[in-house]
Amino acid sequence: MEAQYISKYHEHQLSEHQCSSFVVKHIKAPVDIPFVSRCTVQGGDLQIGSVRQVNIKSGLPATTSTERLELLDDQKHILGVKFVGGDHRLKNYSSIITVHPEIMEGRQGTVVIESFVVDAPEGNTKDDTCYFVRALISCNLNSLADVSERMMAMGGIERISSE
Repeated sequence: MEAQYISKYHEHQLSEHQCSSFVVKHIKAPVDIPFVSRCTVQGGDLQIGSVRQVNIKSGLPATTSTERLELLDDQKHILGVKFVGGDHRLKNYSSIITVHPEIMEGRQGTVVIESFVVDAPEGNTKDDTCYFVRALISCNLNSLADVSERMMAMGGIERISSE
């Protein structure tokens, strides 16, 4: 199923100096667990083209990121953003995140797929750049899984009938 989601939703156009990859994370919590706790949008309503300022607290050599909403489909659980500023080294970074329901061990679960395209900074290879970005995304998705699964444990987990 993952391959179908990737080919359907995670296509990126790359230039010669860019790399692209994706990360898949299976989470033992249903899609409707609140995956976003807070997002402040500059200038009003959340819509395509909206910009948000993100304060980074991951210990990375960056403190801020400014992101523009490129794609949003609440029904299909798709979010696309492009970094348009900040004090990080990710230039021309775009990301697509999709969230899909799945059954895990007889319970509601979620598969999250995040794909990206980014410029390889001068002095870095495309492989090194992709490795670095995949590691960041994996760390973020592991944190998302920990929080979501803890929320499920606190609220109880209902088993899905196989009938």
